[in-house]
Amino acid sequence: MNEYVLGVDLGTSAVKVSAMNRDGEIVAQQAFDYPLIQAKPGYSEQNPEDWVSGTTVAIVRLILDDHIKPEEISGISFSGQMHGLVLLGENDQVLRPAILWNDTRTAKQCQEIKAKMGSEFVDITKNQPLEGFTLPKMLWVKENEPDIWKQAKTFLLPKDYVRYRMTGKLGMDYSDATGTVLLDVKNGQWSQKICDAFDIPMSMCPPLMRSIDSAGKISSSFATFSGLDTHTEVFGGAADNAAGAVGAGILSPNMVLSSIGTSGVVLKYEEDPTVDYHGVLQFEDHAIPDSYYSMGVTLAAGYSLNWFKKTFASDESFDDMVDSAAKSTVGANGLLYTPYIVGERAPHPDADIRGSFTGVDGTHKKVDFVRAVLEGIIFSFKDIMDIYDENDKEFDTVVAIGGGAKSPLWLQIQADIFNKKVVSLTNEQGPGMGAAMIAAVGLGWFKNFQECAEKFVHFGKTYVPNPDNAKKYDQLHQIYAQVYDQTKGISKQLLAYRRENN
Repeated sequence: MNEYVLGVDLGTSAVKVSAMNRDGEIVAQQAFDYPLIQAKPGYSEQNPEDWVSGTTVAIVRLILDDHIKPEEISGISFSGQMHGLVLLGENDQVLRPAILWNDTRTAKQCQEIKAKMGSEFVDITKNQPLEGFTLPKMLWVKENEPDIWKQAKTFLLPKDYVRYRMTGKLGMDYSDATGTVLLDVKNGQWSQKICDAFDIPMSMCPPLMRSIDSAGKISSSFATFSGLDTHTEVFGGAADNAAGAVGAGILSPNMVLSSIGTSGVVLKYEEDPTVDYHGVLQFEDHAIPDSYYSMGVTLAAGYSLNWFKKTFASDESFDDMVDSAAKSTVGANGLLYTPYIVGERAPHPDADIRGSFTGVDGTHKKVDFVRAVLEGIIFSFKDIMDIYDENDKEFDTVVAIGGGAKSPLWLQIQADIFNKKVVSLTNEQGPGMGAAMIAAVGLGWFKNFQECAEKFVHFGKTYVPNPDNAKKYDQLHQIYAQVYDQTKGISKQLLAYRRENN
């Protein structure tokens, strides 16, 4: 009999479910979209029921359309969009739409957390209280919807709600729990001190579990609903960044992830929970037991390139535009681009900074501007990697995924700017792959993630730094690193001008 695991990738706009066999091959995939609710500017919500029905429809299609037999599905696990607040009442019913990670209404609550707890908060949670995290959302509901808050008995994150509906059991894995900023990371338990400081009953915090722990089997009611079999085991799963890191093979301290989506993520495997990045980088529990990861986000990575294409190269294909950068030189003939066009997160948490082209002269061509954008995005990643150097966190391999891994030219630029070996994946599936690997390890198909990765994760070509280029980029990055401080005052004045005159 064939045997499969399902990796459920619960994203912000859609859920994708992948069926994988013991050889790490994807045998079938199904996806289902669901809407966002944006009632006011800065608000971003979803109906948790949409996640459950979307996941169920995708599973039903795998069974009916792709002929995956329910008895062949041995395990299921999850990658989940992080930080979203699901509040449940007395009978575990949903009390209000979920407030999502990209909802920005909680600036006031973040200030309250800082004012009340200061650096002690970062000491406990390893993170600054950012608007995206879950605790500020809880405080917003407490302050603005007291009737709902009174009824709230438990809170969950998105994938935990879907898992609860599959098994009837409440829980949250450590990697997602870190992203709530209610977890005492060093001690691996909910923080009594934070709960007390903000008058949150500890009983609201769900039981903690490891990503590879079983949350139980498919309940008979969900089996009826979905066509699944009650022998199928459901595992804790992980936050999307942790699952994405597993799916990209980031399983040892010598490896760093370079991920270019709309935003960009630099993520490093960590073994020491006492390392202190002072909240400049996020620090989270990994899906791998007793390990962690740190990450820095640059807000406009792929978005910078999309903006440039739409504005200046709408008649060209994406690939042609990127390839045209080869006609320029290392350093784009002395042109620098800072990708701060929507503000920045790490290492400069500044909503008001704006991007710039620096060094423009009359000899520059469009190919130089394209090259400067490609290089500027990677320089912003290098800013984050420099924090690892400052903390003696050595690594020798960068795994590139997303848009930056689709172009050989851009992969070589990464190798040269990072001055590290850069590899891409031949079967890039991101968080959904990680979710399937969690189920495979949870079932005991493999003794650990390293063994699983040998079957599931496939690296492609390796790009090594060109020493001459690396030397030039080192000089250029030192100039690039000065642009933030020298333009932040100007950015603030221009933003004030726009607000007054628009």
